[in-house]
Amino acid sequence: MARAGSFCPVILLVLGVALLAVGGSPMAAAAMDESDRLWTVGEQAFQDKLYSLARRVLDRLVDRYPSDPRVPDATLILGKTRFARKDYQAALESFKKAESFSPAPGRPGEAHFWTAEALYRMNRYTEARDAYDLVLTDTPGSPFAADALYGRAWCNLEVKRREQAVEDFRRLLADYPDNPTAGSATYYLARTLMEMKHPADAVALLQPFQEKYPNHAMAIPARYALAQALLDSGRNKEGLAEMRAFIAAHPDDELARRARRQVSETLLRQGNKADLADEYKRLIARSPATAESLYEAGVIASRLGRARDAEAAWVKVRKDFPDHALASRAALDLAEAAFGRNAFKDAAALAQSATRSGDNAVRGEGFLMLGESELRLKHYPAALQAFQSALGREGLEPALRFRALAGSGLALEEQQKWAQAARYYDEVAEKSPDKALRAFAKERRAAIASKLKSTPDGKAAPKTSTGSRSQASRENGTR
Repeated sequence: MARAGSFCPVILLVLGVALLAVGGSPMAAAAMDESDRLWTVGEQAFQDKLYSLARRVLDRLVDRYPSDPRVPDATLILGKTRFARKDYQAALESFKKAESFSPAPGRPGEAHFWTAEALYRMNRYTEARDAYDLVLTDTPGSPFAADALYGRAWCNLEVKRREQAVEDFRRLLADYPDNPTAGSATYYLARTLMEMKHPADAVALLQPFQEKYPNHAMAIPARYALAQALLDSGRNKEGLAEMRAFIAAHPDDELARRARRQVSETLLRQGNKADLADEYKRLIARSPATAESLYEAGVIASRLGRARDAEAAWVKVRKDFPDHALASRAALDLAEAAFGRNAFKDAAALAQSATRSGDNAVRGEGFLMLGESELRLKHYPAALQAFQSALGREGLEPALRFRALAGSGLALEEQQKWAQAARYYDEVAEKSPDKALRAFAKERRAAIASKLKSTPDGKAAPKTSTGSRSQASRENGTR
């Protein structure tokens, strides 16, 4: 839209044509006939990004004057206006029609290129790749060749042809190093190489990235990727240094969270206690503290055997960042610690908090811990309900699922529901990948076998204490 007090070029054109038609001579008016006017206004409207106006005017030109020599160019522009408005199907139809003209409108390879772009936006990646191929094979000197290579590389990535994508990105960087897509091509080539387990090649691409493309939109992710590639290459000292430098340079970036976790995980894998202790100090002293820094400090303290420091860090996460996703994870870790101290009421309360997490995995583990805590508190119906809730969570890991099944069996056994308990024990004994848990389920199944023969399910029988069995289930893998 033009600013108040000014006229955009296309409006001036329209006014000029109207004045010419009203006040000019018949010969002057004839000099710009209807087709000329439609083309001039439509083409200028497109240049001014007045896409609705351009589409209406050029549609009229194509419909009324199909033999006009400017119809091929108008058709190509119509495709671009529809593309700009994200009407990709209509754009594709215009580009296909433009391709049918001989000679094709626009610059060499342009119609093929825009056909490919529309197909890509429609997620028709194989067809888009073929259209990009036409740009590169039919018009190898096309000004769209570099962009076609970039687009074809992305099509290959989308259809899981990573080797071909790597070839296209490499060719783009070799033949068109100054193209505007070169920086992005470098980053995504490096990312693809990392996915293909060639981190050393990614390092070579990413180390000069900041100097070659200092203001690039992918500069921050590229620096993080460099640190990750160094770690993946086994160059841990350099990778950790680069990861820490990244955190220092971009402490509030979303990737800084991943970087802090990556530093902690690398140190934990290495198992160097001195380095772990230094990282704990660095995280716990961070000012201002974040949920991530405090949570990771707790993880490291736990691995160092400093349970009090770990719990203090996780308590602070819950207190200072109650709405953060890690608050629920911290509650789950605190529940684990409380369970380990036989503080089952505390464990149950903390696990209950974890079950309200927005993370489905944390919720599932929270229900599992709640069930095991309630089992130890002899709240058997509540324990069964918690175990069933854990089993109802999508994505519950198989090992956790079998623990919930075994826990359900115990809760049912305590309620003298022998047949139901037996079904759970049978499934665990047959399918659990954990040998100890399978053995435990077989043991409990054998223990209730006589109950199944003598007492109908759901009817009371003389109760036997299973307190020791609850403990045994924990020790044999149900937790």
